[in-house]
Amino acid sequence: MIVVAGEALIDLVPQGPGALAALKPAPGGGPYNTALALGRLGSPTAFCSRTSYDAFGDALLDGLRRAGVEVSGVQRGPEPTTLAAATIDGGGSASYSFYVDGTADRLFTAPSSLPAGTRAVSFGTLSLVLEPGASAYEELMRRAAGQGLFTALDPNIRAGLIPDADAYRKRFAGWLPSVTLLKVSAEDAAWLGGTPREWLAEGPSAVVVTRGGEGLTVYTRDGGECSVPGEKVDVVDTIGAGDTVNAALLHGLSVLDALSREALAALGTEGWARLLRFAARAAAITCSRAGAEPPYANELGGL
Repeated sequence: MIVVAGEALIDLVPQGPGALAALKPAPGGGPYNTALALGRLGSPTAFCSRTSYDAFGDALLDGLRRAGVEVSGVQRGPEPTTLAAATIDGGGSASYSFYVDGTADRLFTAPSSLPAGTRAVSFGTLSLVLEPGASAYEELMRRAAGQGLFTALDPNIRAGLIPDADAYRKRFAGWLPSVTLLKVSAEDAAWLGGTPREWLAEGPSAVVVTRGGEGLTVYTRDGGECSVPGEKVDVVDTIGAGDTVNAALLHGLSVLDALSREALAALGTEGWARLLRFAARAAAITCSRAGAEPPYANELGGL
């Protein structure tokens, strides 16, 4: 079982370029998209979050159920669902405005235990920024790491929601000893101000950096480095692409029986190249479709 912990929200997806394009509601949120993609790839997955009792909250959970994701542990509340209004530029890249005050996912509390058979827990995005939920997710991360579980982190920086950048960077550094696999975009890395080698020295066994259409690079604790190019595709938008990479990496590591620090260290250049190419293919399919629509297993083939 892979547990994905974090927010579920509604993306208001533009149906064209520009700030005043018509908006279509669609399920979203980095952790939600990661869980959805894992389910579609066939990995046993559970979602750990808090959602609203409103119609959007029901739709979010229905989408996960259809993908085979376990949602029985999701907390519910009467507060509204978080909204993220996207704007797409001419190259398909998305920027966001968030509506988060008083929403359900901010009131998440850490569960007393994780589902039986949990091997890995994934964290990231708004859930690690917005209090009081951020502290609860942080508690869960530290507890999972203390139990020897594989932990994955994608900070997926949304700078407009971070009131104190220096404080966040310090907090991020404090998470690293509890992280097995860190995945960041090149833009996130520039905003955070560190380097993969510096982050590796603080705890992670591997750091994957995504560079959009240019591909992915992994850096490992033993000094290794492996890069693969991106897959060529006609980009509709990039919504959910990084989340799909998260899911593809976790799914692939599960298939390779590499969800541990020891197995990750033994993966080698050839193993990492296979894994990164798989993630690049998955992200390319997501980019070829509007909104966060990650691929199914039968669209990708095996590793």
